[in-house]
Amino acid sequence: MRKWLPLLAVSLSTFMLLVDLTIVSVAAPDLARELHSSFAALQWTVDLYVLVLAALLMAAGSLSDRLGHRRVFIAGLVVFAAASLACGLAPGIGALIAARGVQGAGAAAMYATNAALLGTVYAGRDRSVAFGVWGAANGAAAAAGPILGGFLTEHVGWRSIFLVNLPVAVIAAVLARLAMPGGARGPRQGRIDVPGVATFTAAAGLVVYALIRAGDTGWTDPATAVVLAAGAAAAVGFVLVERGRTDPMLDLALFRRPSFAVLMLGAAALPAAAFANLVFVSLWAQSVLGLGAMAAGLVLAPMAVVAFVVAAAGGRLLHAVPPRHSIGWGLLLVAAGTALCMLVGPSSGWAALVPGLCVTGLGVGLSTPVLASAALAAAPPDRAGMANGASNTFRQLGYALALPAFATLVTGRAGTVLAAGGVTDPAAARRLTGGDYPDLLRQAPAGVLQAAYAAGLDRIFLISAVIAAVAGVAVLTLLRHPAPRHPQPSPRGAAWMASPRR
Repeated sequence: MRKWLPLLAVSLSTFMLLVDLTIVSVAAPDLARELHSSFAALQWTVDLYVLVLAALLMAAGSLSDRLGHRRVFIAGLVVFAAASLACGLAPGIGALIAARGVQGAGAAAMYATNAALLGTVYAGRDRSVAFGVWGAANGAAAAAGPILGGFLTEHVGWRSIFLVNLPVAVIAAVLARLAMPGGARGPRQGRIDVPGVATFTAAAGLVVYALIRAGDTGWTDPATAVVLAAGAAAAVGFVLVERGRTDPMLDLALFRRPSFAVLMLGAAALPAAAFANLVFVSLWAQSVLGLGAMAAGLVLAPMAVVAFVVAAAGGRLLHAVPPRHSIGWGLLLVAAGTALCMLVGPSSGWAALVPGLCVTGLGVGLSTPVLASAALAAAPPDRAGMANGASNTFRQLGYALALPAFATLVTGRAGTVLAAGGVTDPAAARRLTGGDYPDLLRQAPAGVLQAAYAAGLDRIFLISAVIAAVAGVAVLTLLRHPAPRHPQPSPRGAAWMASPRR
């Protein structure tokens, strides 16, 4: 039994940090009321967390290759716990957003080391089982966040959604300290790529800010165009910086391998298509259907349950299946599931989403466990931390970009329907997607508002389906390397596995 304690530590930390991506969504109405916040500001409580997480993942992966994976993992747990406490005690929206940024830094240190830690400790079939359980935690966490968040918000209060991280972080840190082999420092001792981190963070932050601003002011706003252009320039700067460094944060030569490049596409597409729309489903359930926070979270339970069961079983059952099938067909199932969610109409209840959520959960459960191990197999051994960090970075970046883009699509489509229904307030669509449903009832009949939100949801479900379908076809076509290798554990990991005390 002791041999699975490292897996428990890694899975607990993964579940915790990924739950925090979506746990805020069901608490949004309570947050807005208590902290007097706008919907755009609330978006930053999610986006800044994801941005910092995405920006630092590759740097954290490279750092862990040099300093030791367990050391960086435990440091991340400490930072994450301290930031979670600050979030729970935040006196205003500004303090909450800042604390979420620090939380993202701790999450990056944990997440960047997960796959490398599992690869150090486990080998052969045990490694497949470990990645399957870890993938189950990945797949279920994003969908389970609203469920847990709804329960805590309704019965304890919104601050508890952050404070609950503290005991989980303590347990994971103790397990990591006692049950994980420390591991020696890697051979790569170069300096951290500060210019690469800076330009990547600037590019991601500026593009996400431009998308959020476009939702408020429209694409014709000159400032939006300037910010977007600045983001594009920062992205070009990142490429130039990385090409000129001998020890880059991300070795761009990896993208010359078609398998690695298409895996990064799949890594970005999966959360963008499967998870970014859940924020708006939760708001729809609370605003339009009138459900409480707990009930709104439970609307997403079918996806969470199916994803967890399939991912947990997949680690063992799909041991010999080529990763292109697991990932490619998984993404196509996500496409089918999000397309089924387009059944939502003005008079629909939550049950209309169940078939689509179940199919989406099936796709998430099939593809998630394999993405990490496939990325490790697609890169040289001395780039294991970098490959794992890149895979996780693209996953979080896909979510960070999709969330504000979907907000813009929802408000744009909802605004068109509201205008056709006689609502002339130009800010009505933003207020509708921000949960200001009761006040809008004074301006328009409920039927018009329901039709507007349903139309917005249909639009983002359609885009989600297209994203997943394109990525799925690309993976099936271009991912040609064999199933991920199962190397023996490192010497220290092997000694730990052989210990009679385990």
